[in-house]
Amino acid sequence: MNGEEQVPVTEVLIDNTDQGRFELHRARDLVGWLYYTHLKPSRYALLHTEVEPSHQHQGVASAMVRHVLDEIRAREGTITAICPFVADYLSRTTTHTDLIDPRHPGYSDRAAAESVSTKAGD
Repeated sequence: MNGEEQVPVTEVLIDNTDQGRFELHRARDLVGWLYYTHLKPSRYALLHTEVEPSHQHQGVASAMVRHVLDEIRAREGTITAICPFVADYLSRTTTHTDLIDPRHPGYSDRAAAESVSTKAGD
């Protein structure tokens, strides 16, 4: 051991309903957010993920999506994956497959989601 102990970083997910986004805070700093639309009765369309530039490439987006999906599961909700990052995350694991709304699943992978957002930008 090198004498330095690793202190675990505290992560807190906040549902900022005023801005329509889940926010991930690490050690009290806002490090990322995921915009959503809450659809009735308990479906969430996950729209767009962003990470503060100073926290990119540190696993923030994956941690945030995992926390958001766990929160939606706790609320007994379902999701529609619109965000390319969320679609990519879901395509790499089966842990949260049960949350995908069967009638409105969204995009099955990053390429499909990005192709639609690219066409919309034309």
